[in-house]
Amino acid sequence: MADFDPEQFEDKYANYFPQLQRAYKNAFNTMNDAYDSTLIHAIDQQVLNESEPFYAPEREGFDIELPDNPYERLEGVVVDRERFEAILEEYTDEIETELRQLFRLTE
Repeated sequence: MADFDPEQFEDKYANYFPQLQRAYKNAFNTMNDAYDSTLIHAIDQQVLNESEPFYAPEREGFDIELPDNPYERLEGVVVDRERFEAILEEYTDEIETELRQLFRLTE
């Protein structure tokens, strides 16, 4: 667990890189256990590799900004858009939860 400073999170890769890696890895493991590993790997490597976590002070949590057109970025796996979007939403929710837990922002 790490102490969290919203101002330091503005330079998150310099100040919180290990915590970000851990949150993304924990979320990956959770999602990989629940869904098809090929799809989860594709989302991780082709969509979330270009995502950006931001601190949302109004709700003391995090938002994950995704790259444009995430479904179109997906290659090598067949999944309909609706299922992809539902799993991607759950995945980003899981990352946000992991970040809140790592930074002790949960009740």
